[in-house]
Formats: sequence, structure tokens, C-alpha cells
Amino acid sequence: MAHLLGAENLSVAFVTRTILDNVSLGLEDGDRIGMVGRNGDGKSTLMRLLAQRGTPDSGRVTKRRDVSVGYLDQSDVLDGDLEVGRAIVGDQADHEWASNPKIRDVMGGLVSEVDWHARVSSLSGGQKRRVALAKLLIGDDDVIMLDEPTNHLDVEGVAWLATHLKQRWRATEGGLLVVTHDRWFLDEICNHTWEVHDAMVDDFDGGYAAYVLARAERDRMASVVESKRVQLVKKELAWLRRGAPARTAKPKFRIEAANELIADVPEPRDSLALSKMAMSRLGKDVLDLEDVSLTLDDGEDRQLFDKITLRLAPGQRLGLVGVNGSGKTTLLRLLNGEVKPSAGKVKKGKTVQTAVLSQEVRELDDVSNSRVIEVIESEKRVFAVGGKEVSASQLVEQLGFTNEKQWTRVSELSGGERRRLQLLRLLVGEPNVLMLDEPTNDLDTDTLSAIEDVLDGWPGTLVVVSHDRYLLERVTDSQMALLGDGRLRDLPGGVDQYLDLRNAAGPMTATGSAASPAVSGGSSSESSEAELRQARKDLARIERQITKVDAQKGRLQEQMNAAGAKPDADFEHIAGLNARLQELQSEIEDLEGQWMEAAEVLGE
Repeated sequence: MAHLLGAENLSVAFVTRTILDNVSLGLEDGDRIGMVGRNGDGKSTLMRLLAQRGTPDSGRVTKRRDVSVGYLDQSDVLDGDLEVGRAIVGDQADHEWASNPKIRDVMGGLVSEVDWHARVSSLSGGQKRRVALAKLLIGDDDVIMLDEPTNHLDVEGVAWLATHLKQRWRATEGGLLVVTHDRWFLDEICNHTWEVHDAMVDDFDGGYAAYVLARAERDRMASVVESKRVQLVKKELAWLRRGAPARTAKPKFRIEAANELIADVPEPRDSLALSKMAMSRLGKDVLDLEDVSLTLDDGEDRQLFDKITLRLAPGQRLGLVGVNGSGKTTLLRLLNGEVKPSAGKVKKGKTVQTAVLSQEVRELDDVSNSRVIEVIESEKRVFAVGGKEVSASQLVEQLGFTNEKQWTRVSELSGGERRRLQLLRLLVGEPNVLMLDEPTNDLDTDTLSAIEDVLDGWPGTLVVVSHDRYLLERVTDSQMALLGDGRLRDLPGGVDQYLDLRNAAGPMTATGSAASPAVSGGSSSESSEAELRQARKDLARIERQITKVDAQKGRLQEQMNAAGAKPDADFEHIAGLNARLQELQSEIEDLEGQWMEAAEVLGE
């Protein structure tokens, strides 16, 4: 493979510590490299140096003369006075860029919902990020470097970006370097992983799953003293092997070594035991939304929810996905009692104590002058985590606050550190319903693993809103979607089913309106009248079946709640009811697939 660019003996030091120490590495044609490491260890610094946007204290960066590099920084580098269209395509006329299929694909994937004629300065931070990414991707660079590209992208946007990058070059051409905390994204697109730590860079073959195994092996062979960190890695590896077999089928993954490593590692969660504990803390009733509708008073009287029903069970772990603006955060606020519905009922159990991790983490402003350990100790000094007692200092350390960092003032913490601290603060308050709104923002992969480990042993009802597929699959047992049509949908097939539903809705144009979907296998103009009649009959029949099975699910859920509320609850019986519930969810998924096929014939 041809050499694209490289670094020779790079060193960078700040006043208090060395960030990079004599680092040498290279990027070759066909390399798709993901950079991981703790916040502050130098990932972004290394990328800026390789993109030749910064100068090292010593060493040099070289690149082949004909190689062009595209670089997406975390900062806002767009001209705020430009309109969106001009910021992306420059002075190209509409017919020029619209005739380019690559540009059309980028527009549809990233900026379909952004006003083409709006000034960049009027956009939200997330919209500016999408515009900057679109501007970069319509180019023809040989190497693309992306610093946290999935920030502000929803699940659908992350999936589109992964597909685009996989198809952008031939397998032996082009180079990609990406810094991201999105572990699904790393596994999906990367064939190498660089771990930046202790002023050095270690190179691993494969994506995130292969990296987790290799790092665990490295730590074990070197008899590393960091036993807590190793245990977290092993626990995550166990989940990767047991819960996501597709990820471990990569050529570089050594199955025997993985099995040996995880032989003594228990399942991440004992769902039955956690459900039992949750029921004892919560009782029968948790939070219910019954036929709730909500109209926003924003001048347009937009209906956000239309008669949605959601019943949270004790110990339920629910993930929420949805398009931007569909109301995910508002749904959490409804459950927390901060927003009143326009119609319908919100019922809250008598023993329910809720806690919400918001996106802004403004709740820490009132303790900005306190030190990290003081914030936690003011709540409690000893806590029960996973059946064990730990001190406040041990709990804080578990989420990445070293002894020195524990005495840092809250006002001096980074965004990711503030998010970690507020989550800890919520947990030690011992709520029994925890709601997390985009909890992965600003967190590195090691910290995410530590948070997941804490949540594994947390015996309560959990609701997570996130665009991070890995996190949703890791910490929740079921998922639901808001599709922007006022409805709340079950996702028995998880995030993949959500993406299928979104794809079935058709692509979007750069103006934000729905484009005409390409229909394969026959449309309303190609089908005979008999086929159309049959399709209409099928739709009516399938909708009746879905309604019937959905009612069975509701009755079964009520039986589970009633059985769990008994003092001598039969948890084997409850497990049997739960198995039947999963069967009904699979049946609904099959019916929805049949419905989509019939709707395609009708062109709906």
C-alpha cells in the first residue's frame, strides 16, 4: 500500500505535563483508523499535527506531495455571514452541484432539514456541525480526518455517515482518521485503532471490539497493576462476545483467547435479580402515560404527541431513539412532571423518585465552588453498588476521578467531567427511576465503560435517550422510537428496525422536503388493479392483527406487574410471562414487515 502521510518523533509538552513523547506513525492507502483514549490524553492534538494545523515542539510530519487532506475540527470554522448553500458548495450553480450524485447524497444525508437559504450564524450548534461536515465530504480529498464527527448527529445520521465513509473509496485507496467516542461507529468503519495514552500511541489491528480484546491481552501479559481498569475491559469484552456475536466475527478476532479471558466473568446484568430489587423499591406502579397528546405553543401549534401510551415497569431499561425535533427530551420532561400534557393522563407511583441527567448539566452551577469529593460526600459517605459497600472516594474514582482530581473545584471541570459528576450525584441520591438525556456527550470510551459498569448493578427503572447505538444496546433491554409523526413505536428489532422504518419513509432533498422514493418490485403505477385491491385488503387485515397482538401485550404486561407486586412473587412464572412477551414483540415485528410490503405496492 502507498504511504500517504506520517509522523517522525513528534513531541508536545504543556507547562504541567508531556502530551506526546517521540511518537512515530504512518497512514497508508486503505487505512481506516480510529483514535481512542481518555479525554486530555492528546487525541485532538495528534490529529491537528497530522493535518498540519499545528506545530510540534520537536519532530516533523511528512506527506506525499500529491496528497490532499480534509480536516474537520471540533471548533466552528464556518463564515457566519454566508447562506447555508453557499457555505457548502461555494459559487456553484444549482444545476452544477445537483448533477453530482456524491453531492446529492451528502446533502440528503446531512443537511436535508436545514434551511438552504438561512445564514450560518442563525443555525444551532448541531446544524453548523452538519454543514461543516457536508462541506468537507463533497470534496475529493485523499485523506479525511474527523474530530468527533458524530457529535450532534442522530442515530440515522451516524448510520448514514458510516455507510458513506465505507463506500467513499475502494478498499485499498484513501485514508481515514477519526476521533470519536461512538464505539459502534468505530467498529463499523475502522480496520485499525490507535490508543493514545501516557504520551505514546499503541497501534491495534481491527475496530473497537478487536481493540478491547487486544488491550485486555496486553494488560494481562504485562501483569498491569491497574486491576480495576482491566476488569472493566474484561466485562465489556464479555458483553461483546455474548451479546454482539456479529462484531466478533472479524478476521483478527481470536475467539479462543477471548473465551479464555472471559471464562470467569459473569453476565453484565442479572436482569431477574435486578427486577426483583426494583419491584421491592418501586412497587407495582412506576410511570404511565395514557393517551397523552401534547401541542407546542410555538406559534405554529405543532402537535408533538398524538395519544401516545407508555407504561414503565419496575426495573425496565428502555432506550429512546428518534429524529431531531420529535420530542425525545420533551418525553423525559413529561415523565418527570416538568411538562403537562394537552390531553391524557400521566400517572406516577407513590414511591417513585425520579432523577434526570440533562444535556446542559446546569444543575452543578449551585456547587461550582465546591470540590468534587465534597459534592458527593454531602449526599452520603458510603454507598451500595452491585451488592457491595463503597466509599464516596471509591465511587468517584470508579468514574475516573483520580485522588488528585477529586479535590478539583467543580468550576474547573471539563464538560465531560461535569457530566460524570452530575451522574454520580444523581445516583447517590438513590432515585428509583433514572432518565439520561444524551449521556455520552463529551465522554471518552473508558469513561463510558465505567458508567455502563455502574449502571449494570443499578436496581431501578432506566430510560435513556441517545444517538449512541453501542450504549443503547449495552445498557437497555428494549427500545422505542419517536418518528416525528406524533406516535411512539415499539422496536422489537432494535435500532436496525428504526433505521429500516426511516429508510422506508424515503430520502430527503436538500430543501428539507421529502423526495420521491425509489420503489423496487412494483408501485401503484405498475401494479394491476387486482394487486392493488389485494394490497388494500392485506393492509386492513394486518392492522387488525397488530391491534389484537398489541392488546395481548398490554394484558400480559399487566399480569407481570401484578405477579411482581405480590410479597411472595414467583419470579420463574414472571420469567415465563416475559418470554411470551418477547414472542409477541417478534410477532408484531413480522406483521410490520408484511405491512410495509403491502404499503409499497400501494406506493404509500
